[in-house]
Amino acid sequence: MPRKKVTPKKKTAPAHEAYIEGSGSIVSEKIADTLKKNYMPYAMSVIISRALPEIDGFKPSHRKLLYMMYKRGLLNPEKERSKSANVVGETMKLNPHGDQAIYETLVRMTRGNEALLHPYIDSKGNFGKQYSSKMHFAAPRYTEVKLEKICNELFRDIDKETVDFVPNYDNTMQEPTLLPATFPTVLVNSNTGIAVSMASNVCPFNLEEICETTIALMKDPQHDILSTLKGPDFPGGGLMLYDETELNKVYETGRGSIRIRSKYSFDKSANCLEITEIPYTTTIEAIIEKIIDLVKQGKIREISYIRDETDIDGLKIAIDLKRGTDPDKLMQKLYRLTPLQDSYPCNFNILIAGTPKVMGVREILTEWTAFREECVQRRTYHDLQKKKEKLHLLEALAKILLDIDKAIRIIRETENEDDVVPNLMIGFGIDEIQAEYVAEIKLRNINKQYILRRTEEIDQLNADIAEMEEILRDKKKIRKIIISELRDVIKNYAQPRKTMFYYRSDVDEEEIVDDTPDYPVNIFISAEGYFKKITPQSLRMSGEQKLKEGDYIVRTFETTNKTDLIFFSDKAQVYKSKASAFDDTKSSVLGDYIPAKLSFDDGESLKALLPTVDYSGYMVFFFENGKAAKIPVNSYETKTNRKKLSNAYSDKSPLVAAVFVGDDCDILLRSSGGQALVFNTGMILPKTSRTSQGVQVMTLKKNAVLTDARAVSGEELERLEKYRSKTVPAAGKLAKDPGDVNQLKL
Repeated sequence: MPRKKVTPKKKTAPAHEAYIEGSGSIVSEKIADTLKKNYMPYAMSVIISRALPEIDGFKPSHRKLLYMMYKRGLLNPEKERSKSANVVGETMKLNPHGDQAIYETLVRMTRGNEALLHPYIDSKGNFGKQYSSKMHFAAPRYTEVKLEKICNELFRDIDKETVDFVPNYDNTMQEPTLLPATFPTVLVNSNTGIAVSMASNVCPFNLEEICETTIALMKDPQHDILSTLKGPDFPGGGLMLYDETELNKVYETGRGSIRIRSKYSFDKSANCLEITEIPYTTTIEAIIEKIIDLVKQGKIREISYIRDETDIDGLKIAIDLKRGTDPDKLMQKLYRLTPLQDSYPCNFNILIAGTPKVMGVREILTEWTAFREECVQRRTYHDLQKKKEKLHLLEALAKILLDIDKAIRIIRETENEDDVVPNLMIGFGIDEIQAEYVAEIKLRNINKQYILRRTEEIDQLNADIAEMEEILRDKKKIRKIIISELRDVIKNYAQPRKTMFYYRSDVDEEEIVDDTPDYPVNIFISAEGYFKKITPQSLRMSGEQKLKEGDYIVRTFETTNKTDLIFFSDKAQVYKSKASAFDDTKSSVLGDYIPAKLSFDDGESLKALLPTVDYSGYMVFFFENGKAAKIPVNSYETKTNRKKLSNAYSDKSPLVAAVFVGDDCDILLRSSGGQALVFNTGMILPKTSRTSQGVQVMTLKKNAVLTDARAVSGEELERLEKYRSKTVPAAGKLAKDPGDVNQLKL
């Protein structure tokens, strides 16, 4: 029920307090309206002003930092580096979000951190490493920075009104809304951001390839991008799976996945693998921890030791191998099981005019070209106005050249200083600006040589102005300027590709090989759900099985380490695993508790276990209502590596037993009403649906339920013959003495 609005009583506020009319009132409103009013401004701020990059390739935090370094003169090659603490402090004039956040932004853009393909900041000191989570950067008071030479391309002509400027947060200075970068920085350096309900993940590309692709698209919008842009190029190198279909998807839609694997070499003398390049999305520590974990689980047995040998010369992970290990096969296994091979998820979500948009490479470069065309146009217009202003002043000098004496006489004979400019305007027919300029010329410069030298520029200015006006009229000329600048960028800053390619055909053979060690094992399962995997050698040397009090072994299997294990729970669910996923153990330990090991649901317990290699045969499920269902085992085989299957069998009646039958066999059933039945499973037809309720195999007495079901051998059947009723068919009830039947020890 909505709460009523309470109007506070009027009162007189104390002298030291200010009473606000209506304060303390409770207002009812819909929660949806409250969320929209309070959360939407925050969400929009995160999307537009923090998390997503814009067409110049920068988030606001990056742009503010670089601009303040530019204003401090840190782009000047003759200027020394500045302490990072000073840069951080200056940046807070534009970005008041805390010095630590600003410094972390700075660190990622430095050459020392190695996070960017083309770093923007030249650094001195410890800035950590992008590929290590434990190599932390030093405090800003110890490190020094300045802008890299490539930043000349970011700030070129920024003072010529090429981009818009806005006031900073306290209106004390102006800052640019974008940087007029002369090359597509948005695709040259990686950029990752998480906003509200959306994210961005832009992978880096080789500078030369991006510039060449941009030029080609400007000349031909239908250009085949794949012919010039071979693929992403990551700062850490590595090998990229060359998947043309996936690359085309990324180029056209902006979404997709790029698979990267580590680069390694084998030192035969030391029997050691050396990893020197890893995927951009992982770290040294993540790789080492995963390999150690696999060794402990017994999934990798070929490694004797692993260590991090990263030093001042670069990244290196050393893996010592056991004698006789094939290094190439081991690496294929490590690629499958560890982050030594990883995927980079692409999501090219970029702000265009304040609106987030996921775009492919073609569309991004088209947008960047339009942005750059505007920058060149604004720069040309700015230069045009400056030249026109200069020409305007020089035209006044040209008129004075005709009669310098007259100009001197006008100035000399004017009684009041304020009348000098008006008299010059009248005397030479010039405007106020020109007259002011003439009046300010020094006396020593009023000579023919000076005036002739200055007026010689008039012809050149006229030619320049005509050319600029032509540029502003012709879009093709603007594009020629952009192309020329892109070629200069290639000439000055291009570097060889770091990420090379590998092809699927090179590794298909190795990737399908299962290197799991295979050897005989004995599996024991207890009534309480404890599991043991023991090798025959260990079993021969072991004593009695250790069990919890009251627990006992219900099933044993002789199988191999590569066997698939299917666990049936009492909640009609199946959990799948492999024997190799369990550690070899001994009889003297309790073993693994299956509900905990396989993450059963609360209150769920183990009902049956089936080891299988080829998923042949049938599972026969017996229910309390006397029904049985015969389900093919291959119904539980899946193409994907699913660990859990629901609806494994019918849940209409509680499950009593699940019996595996390879070939049809005899089954003994018992009920709570003292009945027993022996029948052959061949009498039941298999069902294709796992949840089949089955057929009635035993007619139960009133209020009786099926209590037991198990396979019996020929010898056991002979022992049952004396209990068989002479009036019942061969597969009928054992009804001569039900009490004795239930006491049989089979």
